[in-house]
Amino acid sequence: MLFRDRADAGNKLAAKLKHLTPENPIVLGLPRGGVPVAAQVAKALDAPLDVIVVRKLGAPSNREFAMGAIGDGVEVLNDATIRSLGVTAEQVQQVRIREQKELTRRLERYRAGRPPLQLRGRTAVVVDDGIATGATAMAACAVVRALGAARVVLAVPVAPPNFDAGDTGDTVDEFICLERPAHFMAIGQWYTDFTQTTDDEVLRCLGEPSA
Repeated sequence: MLFRDRADAGNKLAAKLKHLTPENPIVLGLPRGGVPVAAQVAKALDAPLDVIVVRKLGAPSNREFAMGAIGDGVEVLNDATIRSLGVTAEQVQQVRIREQKELTRRLERYRAGRPPLQLRGRTAVVVDDGIATGATAMAACAVVRALGAARVVLAVPVAPPNFDAGDTGDTVDEFICLERPAHFMAIGQWYTDFTQTTDDEVLRCLGEPSA
């Protein structure tokens, strides 16, 4: 399946999520590219839309290797990973400070003073435009769980065949993916139009005036 653009992907993804309508879910898009996809899902499910802004806490020796995540006032740490890498409390704090600055900047940009939707006890549908490594999506799901969501659904149009959300224990309750191509190299190869999503487009999806 080739998607025309993110809106097309969102419409197709929404058709696979109709069973969630009775749960009155909240749809959360990962900025920036996941938000236009999530907007179509939220519209189809008649559900509220918000962003889930997270920052991985990358290991000092390899920023892409997550030892935790922060987002919306919560922090999730993988203590086993931190111990196995020999990361000190001081090093964790240094990473935390660096990533918190960027998290704050993005939240101020996208929320513009609007409070986040309350997830406690709700079904949360975390949406991105695709999965490459899965680190950011899984960090988002961990944060959503920490914010009190009763059920976490990760939904994407495309992901590599070796990605398994079940490897994360109780972080994700349900994983919905339209395509798991055997020859997956990049998310963009499965879109005709994969133009970078702008901050203004994110704000339009959220119903906020752009700058």
